[in-house]
Amino acid sequence: MGSLYYGDAQTPIQIDDRALAHLKVVIATKLRRNESFTLSWRHPEGDAPGRSTLWLHPSIPLRFVFQEPESPELSRKWIEDLAHSASSSGGILLVEEHLESGAAD
Repeated sequence: MGSLYYGDAQTPIQIDDRALAHLKVVIATKLRRNESFTLSWRHPEGDAPGRSTLWLHPSIPLRFVFQEPESPELSRKWIEDLAHSASSSGGILLVEEHLESGAAD
């Protein structure tokens, strides 16, 4: 389980390492362009029900901490889905990865 630290918050946001790796690519791209946007997610099972949203701005400190020492192989499709939502008025919605089946067409 990875951690996302935003601003001066002492308590991290816990996000699966694989999802966090994909988010990092999209968030870094947006912030590099000096774009502000929101990031929303549903609370994981075991936490209070609901969802949360952060306003991400290039001037606010952000740190990604991964539990796994190696970077996972990234899914171009998942990054594209996250990037598409980042460009919408609703901001990034952390959606589940849609795994492609290996079935032949």
